[in-house]
Amino acid sequence: MKRVAVVGAGVSGLTAAYRLRRLLGSDVEIVVFEKTRTPGGKLRTAELAGVPYDVGAEAFLVRRPEMLGLVRELGLDVVHPTGARAKIHAGGTVTGLPPGTVMGVPASAESVAGVLSEAGRRAVEAEASLPELRLPGGDVPLGPLLRERFGDELVDRLVDPLLGGVYAGGADGLGLRATMPGLAAAVAAGAGSLTAAAASQLPASPSTAPVFGTVSGGLGTVVDRLTELSGADLRAGLPVCDIERNGTRWRLRIGAAPTAHAPAENTVDADAVVLAVPAPSARRLLADLVPAASAAFGEVELASMAVVALALPQGTDLPAASGILIGQGERDASGVPYASKAFTFSSRKWAHFGTGPVLVRGSVGRFGELGALKADDVELVRLVRDDLARLTGITAEPVETLVTRWGGGLPQYGTGHLERVERIEKAIAEVPGLAVAGATLHGVGLPACVATAEAAANRVAAHLSA
Repeated sequence: MKRVAVVGAGVSGLTAAYRLRRLLGSDVEIVVFEKTRTPGGKLRTAELAGVPYDVGAEAFLVRRPEMLGLVRELGLDVVHPTGARAKIHAGGTVTGLPPGTVMGVPASAESVAGVLSEAGRRAVEAEASLPELRLPGGDVPLGPLLRERFGDELVDRLVDPLLGGVYAGGADGLGLRATMPGLAAAVAAGAGSLTAAAASQLPASPSTAPVFGTVSGGLGTVVDRLTELSGADLRAGLPVCDIERNGTRWRLRIGAAPTAHAPAENTVDADAVVLAVPAPSARRLLADLVPAASAAFGEVELASMAVVALALPQGTDLPAASGILIGQGERDASGVPYASKAFTFSSRKWAHFGTGPVLVRGSVGRFGELGALKADDVELVRLVRDDLARLTGITAEPVETLVTRWGGGLPQYGTGHLERVERIEKAIAEVPGLAVAGATLHGVGLPACVATAEAAANRVAAHLSA
């Protein structure tokens, strides 16, 4: 019987294990190693005031097919948000998040008039009359390009808060092609300005189709189903410390004392390996095995963040919004800055939270800015509650709180990221029986992670079949 070792039990690793089972059937042994005690990675459903509540990723894009198709294949029901819209704290005030933009890049000046000052609106209006935009080969820094074409206000008030929700990083540290490939493609196709490029990416008429989805019991149910249906031998709490060639096979050294799951010599042999781990772990494990891939993984920078979940007393009145984004440097009316970068009003956003405690989550942490993350959990809860009170007037004492920290949890898709990924995949392609997957490669969202996992499973299955 062939054996495949999957290193990492996040959504990428478990999806790879599940897909390998579907491709290879029962004639393969699949062993999944996870260094923490809990599988799931950024999918983590905790119990908050008796309610299953996601404290990692809370939703996925349904306009990409990978995650949506997987959830349905697993036999789980997809639910969509209510009609509540998001708001943004920009320029010192809270206003509705404007439609008619692509990650904050506007299709017209009118679409962002409510967020920007009159001077900012005029800068957007003038962008189409600037010299025709031509992009060089390779990626370009997103922030400087946007600031040159639109001025600082659009970036600071709108683009950065939106990117911060996805990458925990701002436009100045990210690449255009890596984060907004549609815009870059539109410019390459002949759009002479960024407003024209954004307009080409928007539907001709507003769509009523939902953009996001989740699972009512929490995305942790996806983890449970993948583990069950993959039939994998999940070995949690057992980190893989080294991988080496062993003839035509692989030998993994397990960095834990011998247990019932790990043989006395602390090694496991396998016919193929899938690495679905964060960039620092991939760099370390590939250092001697595939040096070129290791070096590229080592160039990826990471951002840390924390989720502060609050269960407020039943009947607490939330704003009529799905949440509020907060730009970096935003302050309240008295000039006091906010520690949080966003709030999600879950009981407004998702109908299945409509009864019971009122659920809210605050997000803290931006790339290169530890700030409030240095506080202990008690102080972090206090800071988030203070932000919530200043934004909404809500001062109710929570029934329960939960702080979840994601240290180095979000890779930064900076200028040069696409070239790094190309180097990684080219080097890995030269090593039969080895594949990589995860958020470092082609997107941090769940659909992108699932796509890399399925590609890795297909590669390994083809190798074993051959």
